[in-house]
Amino acid sequence: QAVPAGSHVRLNLQTGDREAKLSDDENGKGDTREERRRKRLGKVDVDSNSFTSEELKKALAKMKKSEKAERKAHEEEVRKKFRPIEQLKEEFEKLNVKMETDYEIMVKLISKFNSSASTLDEKVAALYDLEYYVHQVDNAKDFLSMGGLQLVIEGLNSTEATLKEHAAFVLGAALSSNPKVQIEAIEGGALQKLLVILATEQPLAVKKKALFALSSMLRHFPYAQQQFLKLGGLQVLRSLFRQKGMETLHVRVVTLLYDLIVEKMLLEESQQGDQIEEKIQQYQQVKLVPAVVEQDWCVVVSNLLAMPEHDTREKVLKMVGVLMAFCRDRYRGDQALSTTLGLLRSEYEELAAEEQREGDKDGYFKELLGSVNTIIEEL
Repeated sequence: QAVPAGSHVRLNLQTGDREAKLSDDENGKGDTREERRRKRLGKVDVDSNSFTSEELKKALAKMKKSEKAERKAHEEEVRKKFRPIEQLKEEFEKLNVKMETDYEIMVKLISKFNSSASTLDEKVAALYDLEYYVHQVDNAKDFLSMGGLQLVIEGLNSTEATLKEHAAFVLGAALSSNPKVQIEAIEGGALQKLLVILATEQPLAVKKKALFALSSMLRHFPYAQQQFLKLGGLQVLRSLFRQKGMETLHVRVVTLLYDLIVEKMLLEESQQGDQIEEKIQQYQQVKLVPAVVEQDWCVVVSNLLAMPEHDTREKVLKMVGVLMAFCRDRYRGDQALSTTLGLLRSEYEELAAEEQREGDKDGYFKELLGSVNTIIEEL
């Protein structure tokens, strides 16, 4: 029998016969390579001759239809999560129509504050909201142009403590770093009214806001500082140290005076220029330090070192350091100050040492200790 080409042949050593292994096809077993390929690919007919052009068109159309359905489902899902741009534009347009400018809001708030039909609570609420807006420099100028500043200044005369408090708060916010408003306020009589509030019996909350407004008016405004001294403002602030229940204002007063003194000193040390020269000439008219020494603020300030709060002591130590050049003789004869400084040195030596043990070499208490030691050395 002829052996088909490509068959596997072996020699049987027992019989000496040649034996050939028949292929799976001839055995009736197995599939052809093509059949195995068809099985692997499933029901897909891979014979290109088995598809007509019409069937191919239908298959492609079905695929496109399936893709379109999937895309539509995805778009629907996106539409549920997000609104179309046309709808957003329409809503924004509606919002823009209703949105009010700061100017329009302030007009309404001033109107509410000034209306005789408004209740006390409504007027206070209007002032509360106004304070938020007038912090912004341009808003404060608009507030001035629409007559709001003068209304608030007149509000300082109110018999209602709450109204007076919030009027002073709005005034202080409008005055902060705003020269135009500062000038208009002092010409409108605000300085006198604030000093009256501080000099007379008023709730602490009212005096706090009045002091805030006064500070905003005086800072970087030498003309106001000059008028403040002429009107006896320093004596008014001094009286707060004799009034009961006003202790929380003491450090604020000292901080204000410190800022005013340093403000002038820094200007004098700055580089010269035409504007600087003019400003220096204005400050030369302000005799704040001589008035401070004359009215014995040296002792008033140093006595505050006995306060227990470290923050208060820090501010007072700064003020004592600034006043040292003018109050040295007074301080040298003050036994109470000498004792207080000795106690502070011992306390801050311990606290500074503890800071160092914790790894803080240049800590807060070391700085305070340095301030105390500097004052002791200068005495």
